[in-house]
Parts: sequence; structure tokens; C-alpha cells
Amino acid sequence: MIPLSLDEVARLAPGSLRVADGATQVAGLTVDSRRVAPGDLFVAVGRGTEFADEALAAGAAAALLPEDAFGALASIARTVRERSSARVVGITGSIAKTSTKDILAALVAPLARTVAAEGSQNNEVGLPLTLGRLDEDTEVCVLEMGMRGVGQIAELCDTAQPGIGVITRIGPVHLELLGTVERVAQAKAELIDALPAGGVAVVPAGDPLLEPYLKREDIQVIRFGPDGDVELVSFASRDDASTVEVSVFGERISLELPFSSRYNAENVLAALGAYRALGFPLAKAREGAAKITLSRWRGEEVPLADGGLLINDAYNANPLSMAAALEHLAERAAGRRTVAVLGDMAELGGGAASYHREIGAVAAKTGVQALVAVGPLARGYLEGARGIQETRWAHSADDALPLVRAVLRPGDCVLLKGSRAMGLEVVADALAVASGS
Repeated sequence: MIPLSLDEVARLAPGSLRVADGATQVAGLTVDSRRVAPGDLFVAVGRGTEFADEALAAGAAAALLPEDAFGALASIARTVRERSSARVVGITGSIAKTSTKDILAALVAPLARTVAAEGSQNNEVGLPLTLGRLDEDTEVCVLEMGMRGVGQIAELCDTAQPGIGVITRIGPVHLELLGTVERVAQAKAELIDALPAGGVAVVPAGDPLLEPYLKREDIQVIRFGPDGDVELVSFASRDDASTVEVSVFGERISLELPFSSRYNAENVLAALGAYRALGFPLAKAREGAAKITLSRWRGEEVPLADGGLLINDAYNANPLSMAAALEHLAERAAGRRTVAVLGDMAELGGGAASYHREIGAVAAKTGVQALVAVGPLARGYLEGARGIQETRWAHSADDALPLVRAVLRPGDCVLLKGSRAMGLEVVADALAVASGS
């Protein structure tokens, strides 16, 4: 982190500042006493006040017990950001924020000193922690921005001051709080509003929900997807990899990607839009593309016994991502029997039952042969899944495990996907242990 004096910290973040002997500045930022490095500033969030002594004992230069933890983190991170010359890319959207962030970071890393959000650090704690990793020589910072309501993206942008904003897609998420997909678009478009003059917005081509927010004449707009500035020309998958040809403002490039999912190949389009906005040569994207590593539980492939395959996509789910995952299951199975273990999709408001029935119908349409629905809302999958040969329902992930084992056959291709609250990774872990993976 670009160092801050302890006097600056005290001024930026009112509260109790406990200083280690001899310390005059901080050169790192953390909220986890287990991750303290020498010279860090430990900021106590919630029950973090109980671990201030541990942080100091681990080498922290200071421990801050702030009056307002979120405000303190934002103020410190904003100051670091203002002292950095790095180009900042903010990524938001209803799906694929983390994967697009992972892809862009990999594309850029061979060409520039890059800092990117770890995992899904995308809120009022995670975003400041990422900015807290900026050094004097950092050239690119790739941030993920999540939201639960109107105004939250704007607050994150006030801290991060992005020059490039990427919106992956707009869809039905957080409807319990926002009510309509139009309000989701409004909330996500705060990223566009926050761009400075001369900034660049990277958005899906032809999305009518976003078009009202793309009227600014002082920014550039790059559109990705069919008929956009960045288009997928061809896609071919094989086992756990794929080859894509992409057109970027008419210039074509072929990339070898370390994943087989078409939807992640489409996420590459958004990342390439930002890559272009950063000014890097298109031909140089090949090196980074081969080194893409997606965050955990985003389409992870785990071999199962007797030639089976588990696709662990258990991190989160909404109607858009669920449909894409089911389509990928059908492609990846390549003729093998398909099993879908689908958990509740959370925060869909009054339309939740209808969305679950629609995804059940998608499961049937894509040829799923056995469906295990997990969670109270997941009964809707079964209502919509007419024609699926074998169906089961479980209240929780723990209850689902014996049902999954009962329907599995040697060689099956299995998709595991649900909202974060369902914790379906326990099923993945059990299946992996059973197969010796």
C-alpha cells in the first residue's frame, strides 16, 4: 500500500488508534487479524475490536477501532487511490462480475503491474481492501462492485474513482430490495454516471435497460456481444478448454482459453472491451488468456468415479446464470447422462416462484435427466420440470447429499448450482471425497 502516516490515519478515520512501539506509518490495510503483515493497519469491523491485541502482536503498525468502520475504510482507501496513478476499472452487473474481473486481470497482468480484487471482494469492506493494495508502481487496478440497493454503486465509485466502468449484464437480482429489473439497471448504471469526462463505459450491446443511461457525450461507450464493437466470431470447446475467435473493432484474434463454458467465453468479450479501453495491443492478449484462473466454485470441474464429471458452480445463482449453466451442462456432457442439483435462487421478490418454475422448464428443455431441487423455493423447479425422468426434493444441502448419491450413476455429468445461502459446496466436497479427487 502507498504508505500513510499515523497522523493521517487519525485524521481520516476518527476513533481509537492503538500504535505499536516506534511505528510512524502504515503500509498495508486489513480487517482480519489472521492476515496481518508487518506494518499493516488493522481496522476493526464489528467484532474485530476483540482482535486488536492479536493484530498488534502479529506485527501491525497500528490497530484502529473506528467510530464508523465502513466510513473509515472508505476514507483511507480513497486517500490511497488519490495518490495512485493506476488506471482503475470498476466491474458490476447482475452476473459474472467476478469471472469478468478474473479474466481481465489475467489479460492485463503480463503487460502491467496489476492489482485485482480477491475472490468476490466487492462491497464496502472488500473494495477498500483492494485499493489498500495499491503501491506507487501499480499501473492497473481491477475492482468488482456489488450492490444491494440504489446508491451503493455510487458510494463505491466515490471511493474508487474508476476511469473505466464495465457492466456485464442486467437481470433479475436483488428484486426483494429493488422491486423491478428496471431499478436494477438504474442501480448498476451509477457506475456510468460516476465516470469522469473521457472515461469509458463497457456495456452489453443492444440492452434496452441500459440505453437511457448511455446518453453522455463526454465518455466513450464500447459495446460487447452480437452486433457490438467486441463480438464472438466462433467458439469451439474440447474437454476443459476452448478456442474462440473474437472481433474487436474489426480486428480479429484467436484465443486459447482454459475453460470450456460458452458463457465464460462471452465474459471474455466484456473483459476485452476493458482491455481495449486500457490501450493494450490486442495481439498481446494471448499470453494472459492462457493463464486465466477463475475464482472458486465458478464452474470448477471435478472428476468423479467411473468417468463422471462434477461442474461445481455453487457460488451463487440467479435466473440468467442458472439458464447459462444448464446450457453448459448439456454441452459439456457430450452425450453422458446429466444430473442437475439446483438450490434456491435468493432475493427474487414476489416473482420468485415464477422464476423457479421457468428454470425448471429450462432444465427439462436442455435435457436434464435427473433433477435434485434443494431449498423451499426449489420446489418450483420441480413444478416447471415436466418430462425430467427422475426428480427429488430436499430442504437443505445436507439433506440433499443422500438423494444425490441415490440418483447418481457411473459416468454422469453433474451440475451443482444455487444461491450462496444454500451452501451447496458441501455436496461437491462430499462427492469429491467419495471419488478420491
